Amino acid sequence: MLKQSLQYKLLQKLSPQQIQLMKLIQLPTQAFEQKLKQELEENPALESGKETSVDEFENAQLNDEFDDSGNENINTEDINIDEYLSDDEIPSYKTQSNNYSSDDEDKNIPYASGTSFTQHLKTQMNTYRLTEGEEAIVEFLIGSIDESGYIRRSLLDILDDLAFTQNIFTTEEELERLLQKVQQLDPAGVGARDLKECLLIQLKRKDEKPSINLAINILENSFDSFVKKHYSKLLQKHHIKESELKEAIHQIEKLNPKPGGSYVGNNKIAEQIVPDFTIRIIESELELTLNSRNAPELHVSQEYNNLMRGYKDSKDKSKSQKDAVTFIKQKLDAAKWFIDAIKQRQQTLLLTMDAIMQHQKDYFLSGDERKLKPMILKDVADVINMDVSTVSRVANSKYVSTPYGTKLIKEFFSESMKNEQGEDVSTKEIKTILENVIKEEDKKKPLTDDKLAAILKEKGYPIARRTIAKYREQLDIPVARLRKKMI
Repeated sequence: MLKQSLQYKLLQKLSPQQIQLMKLIQLPTQAFEQKLKQELEENPALESGKETSVDEFENAQLNDEFDDSGNENINTEDINIDEYLSDDEIPSYKTQSNNYSSDDEDKNIPYASGTSFTQHLKTQMNTYRLTEGEEAIVEFLIGSIDESGYIRRSLLDILDDLAFTQNIFTTEEELERLLQKVQQLDPAGVGARDLKECLLIQLKRKDEKPSINLAINILENSFDSFVKKHYSKLLQKHHIKESELKEAIHQIEKLNPKPGGSYVGNNKIAEQIVPDFTIRIIESELELTLNSRNAPELHVSQEYNNLMRGYKDSKDKSKSQKDAVTFIKQKLDAAKWFIDAIKQRQQTLLLTMDAIMQHQKDYFLSGDERKLKPMILKDVADVINMDVSTVSRVANSKYVSTPYGTKLIKEFFSESMKNEQGEDVSTKEIKTILENVIKEEDKKKPLTDDKLAAILKEKGYPIARRTIAKYREQLDIPVARLRKKMI
């Protein structure tokens, strides 16, 4: 049986303007500059540069009406043109003034140029005498080499691709023979299918001597034991002395595990990090500035103001004029909001970073990471009376230039732990101490996680072994067995 009922719901929804503001806050400096350029291109009512003059008119309220289909109903009597011509309602907000130091420079990044890695290999192949079919296969093999210098795919897969895409039919033996030619190219080790083959190619190019021959023997017959650093097994299996093993390992350590990287790296354009904030120490006090030197000065187009003025002065308003003023009104609204959103963005960034700077004042004055205090997103959010998500957007993608280098802001956040005195200490401080203990350990007998936990406990940090393992993995430090070295 059908029946009607009445329900009440309380919903909270973000407006499109609020959503776009959150997206603007999340953007780092370089992405923000691209957004500015895009907005200037898409909205003709928004202009960059200094505004020459703006006439002042009396302010009034604009009432917007929409029909059921979502289209705007414009009544010429309802539009007060003065609102759009008023300097008070459309402020000329300069995004770059007073937001950066006079010492900052607009630096240009030089672009690298040169021959690509693939072309470099193909050029070397011109020294070989190959048939037309062999040349096509070799070119395909070279095209299959990645930036590290490896061929990651099996020869059977390459055979299938040659047949289907190039209409070239060959055998696995022929492909293996031509691959060996590719592996003779420079840099040494290029064209290998795995790390073992890459290292062996490089070793076999060296002049023969006992340590080289032993290194080749170890890689060919005891590769797993070598990778896992089971040195005692290597000594027993190959019937060698520790000094001989040490020399062989030394030869292997001098090899390049990524031969392609030595060439490709020279042609890559280094990504430049543009800090969003700058912190300076002036007379033992911290000074925070927002880096917005590349943001243009924004204002509403004077031409659009003149169009609105012309519509206001017109006595006979045609339908085409009404349509035009509707378009102009929409663009002016978007320009006003965007200018205001930039101002809100910069205020939010400065407010958030200032709270972080004050919380970590001892660190910014000294540069000692041990003085970093425990701090989570909620700590900052409570100080500035904003949502945790807003603080997260600022912290996750922004950098700050400090006297001790450029830092990612989220690195200043860490949880707290209690030491033996019951004081809250930052987990970052504990990680720094753990890293220093591992650096000073005897590499012949690296410290296990249990021993590391005991040492930190002696230093006043009672931490469980599993927590030590977690911090060690976060620091990208391998287990004790893999840290062992032949010294």
